Amino acid sequence: MIETLPLEIELTSQSRIDGVDFENLGFGRVFSDHMLVAEYKNGEWVSAKVMPYGNLYMSPAMSVLHYGQSIFEGLKAQYMKDGRISVFRPWENHKRMLASAERMCMPAVPEDLFIGGIKQLIEIDKKWIPKQKGASLYIRPFMFASEEFLGVRPSQEYKFIIFTCPVGNYYSEPVRLKIETHYSRVAQGGIGCAKTAGNYAASLYGAVKVQKMGYHQALWTNSLTHEYIEEVGTMNIMFRIGNRVLTPELGDTILKGVTRDSVLTLAREWGYEVEERKVSVKEIAEALQNGMLDEAFGLGTAAVVAHVKVMHYDGKDYELPPLEKRTLANKIYDYLIQLRNGDIEDTHNWLLIL
Repeated sequence: MIETLPLEIELTSQSRIDGVDFENLGFGRVFSDHMLVAEYKNGEWVSAKVMPYGNLYMSPAMSVLHYGQSIFEGLKAQYMKDGRISVFRPWENHKRMLASAERMCMPAVPEDLFIGGIKQLIEIDKKWIPKQKGASLYIRPFMFASEEFLGVRPSQEYKFIIFTCPVGNYYSEPVRLKIETHYSRVAQGGIGCAKTAGNYAASLYGAVKVQKMGYHQALWTNSLTHEYIEEVGTMNIMFRIGNRVLTPELGDTILKGVTRDSVLTLAREWGYEVEERKVSVKEIAEALQNGMLDEAFGLGTAAVVAHVKVMHYDGKDYELPPLEKRTLANKIYDYLIQLRNGDIEDTHNWLLIL
């Protein structure tokens, strides 16, 4: 299955699945039995092994701990109604990991190691895929600098790991967002378009501040002037005003979301006027103030589609229309769930089916 290098498989002697409450999974706290670990040394990938999920040996001088070379991806697998398993657009996640790796001066992960590793892990741990409504098996591929060296340069050694975890919904309710006009997540010319750990670290302080004020997340704006909407710390953002769908255009400060791309494709096919461009804070504020903002929703692998219930700007909360009037977001969510379940035809060839 993996042609790049031989794959060794060591299965666990004792599964932990019997101790899992699949009715109360939460997100990111329960981990499946196995993981894949591959190593890069001397300019090439030298080993790959599926082994029992567990802790890693780490030197205090490991490069990632000091200089932050770490990138990751997120995907989901779930059972279809006919018993097969679907994974949503993993090839796009691989492409994005390649782009992140290039930006972070890290080696490319071969496609057969990325896709083949996911297939192998799912085959071994498919009993961990939840069958409860709204639940799925979250897949986390990531790579980090593993060289034992204190020097400010790209590492010469890396580990690529994939593990999986059964999860419920990321957000259990519609979200409350605060438009952030002071703190910044990323800056132009930086690494905002890479799915790297440092971007999330940079977002934590501002996110904690708004959470203490009663909001779920900050809606980040551009760092230089705070005039333009960018994204939420955990997902891309979209707005609907009448028949127009607005979303910030991609650049070096916004992550190229796989769900975002899928939704834009669907919105165009469904006859909406899609505008990928700079979206000003002023424009959204005026739409909120005039009651013209029909929908705002976040998009991401973890969240899928997250309705925005409240947006805060300039000292005031603005309530958005009730969920039953969210015609686009509801249609998108239903479509993506039905697609992954196998209830509708995969006309875009988005699914990897196992």
